[in-house]
Amino acid sequence: MKHPVDVHVGKRIRHRRWTLGTTQQQLAEEVGIKFQQIQKYETGTNRVSASRLWDIARALDVPVAFFFEGLDSSSEEPAQLPTDILADREALELVRSYYAIPENQRRQLFELARVLSTAA
Repeated sequence: MKHPVDVHVGKRIRHRRWTLGTTQQQLAEEVGIKFQQIQKYETGTNRVSASRLWDIARALDVPVAFFFEGLDSSSEEPAQLPTDILADREALELVRSYYAIPENQRRQLFELARVLSTAA
């Protein structure tokens, strides 16, 4: 049976990988494992060891703590989000596109989005 923490860590791996536009194959090569193992980590089927999580964090350019963000320590269950943003490919594509925009234009777009959201 999958442990909720392993599922959460796997979702965070997938989220970061998609945000960067990295394939499972590319991540696996960077870490030195087969892409099937990345698949198992992302679904929570296999637990990620501490040393492997360290390697994945380095390959994805995030601190190890990134994979545990949003986890409620009292219940070991992921904190509830309004929607499962980590599983929404469209949202991740939007984030990837957003960060591809030059910073000054990105700030303007952010301000526009903030104004539009308050007017809705």
